[in-house]
Amino acid sequence: MQILILDAAADQYAAQLALVSPDATFLTARSEADALEKAAQAEVLIALAPRITPALLQAMPGLRWIQALTTGVDTLAGLEGVAITNCAGVHGPQMSELAILLMMASARRFPAMVQNQRAATWDRWPQPLLAGKTACLLGLGSIAEHLAAALGALGMTVTGVSSRTDAPGVTRIYPRAELAQALAGADFTVVLTPYTADTHHIIDAGALAAMPATAHLINLARGGCVDEAAVAQALRDGTIAGAALDVFAQEPLPAESPLWSVPNLIITPHVGGFSDIYHQQVLPIVTANLADY
Repeated sequence: MQILILDAAADQYAAQLALVSPDATFLTARSEADALEKAAQAEVLIALAPRITPALLQAMPGLRWIQALTTGVDTLAGLEGVAITNCAGVHGPQMSELAILLMMASARRFPAMVQNQRAATWDRWPQPLLAGKTACLLGLGSIAEHLAAALGALGMTVTGVSSRTDAPGVTRIYPRAELAQALAGADFTVVLTPYTADTHHIIDAGALAAMPATAHLINLARGGCVDEAAVAQALRDGTIAGAALDVFAQEPLPAESPLWSVPNLIITPHVGGFSDIYHQQVLPIVTANLADY
């Protein structure tokens, strides 16, 4: 059995997985070009889902199983005849920490402080606290549960929008039909829902208009969950106070995108799921799945 691993940490994965499947041949690649050269005979592919391109799939006629190193596998939608597993359940710490970082940076206008530092300008303004504020989480999966606990520890009230009827750390859950009401009562809205046809542009101009003028939007889900043009307009018009986007409809975000210059918008390059110990976080899942396979 040949197993192709496409990742910056491919060698580390291979070394650990060889202990589970010592008779398998592990092919490691750090780039798509390298992977294409080794793909022909592999029946298993281990990689981040967004790095699995049509060209790579076409180069693997014997492919039987994809182990995605991500939670989301929407980029593989429609693929037939291949088993797909993911790494759900490990992203709570890094996603929660980024959410809190972006909430604080947006509310406290931290980018303006950095600009003032570069200009040697001493300017002070009141610093908004998270304590006592309300955060509404759109989507209440495992990441939201981790984030709700962290926000609760900071003294925040947490609400949610979901089909679930209860979730730990969440004081009130609104059905999707009451989205506007949920947003109206939140100081921060954090988008964590999977991207589907039903959640395409779940945050649109209407949703943004329902938010208080002092509210901040954080999107850590998928770019398609948010109408980026509507967010840009809402920020320019002062409909909301600030926003932070980690994911975009087109990635990498093109240099010519108008989003780069939108006032009170923080852009991060899809780093929400990253961590400096990522391979250690997902190895238990990949190892168990390989043993089952």
